[in-house]
Amino acid sequence: MTTKEKAFELYNYYEQLGRDFTIGVSMKQFSKLCALKAVDEILDVITVIYDYDFEKLNPYWEEVKKEIKNL
Repeated sequence: MTTKEKAFELYNYYEQLGRDFTIGVSMKQFSKLCALKAVDEILDVITVIYDYDFEKLNPYWEEVKKEIKNL
């Protein structure tokens, strides 16, 4: 994926979240969705770039995702 495509993907994702927020999604839910997207992006980068450390880093970020969902 090119940088332009990634930028467009992220923009579209957050634009849609903003629309959802304006039609009744709570600020708490909106914040959780933004944080979960950020962690997913981190996991994508770890998978691609840091494959050799994936076993160490992935459980940490998966646990972060779990904690975000529990907020």
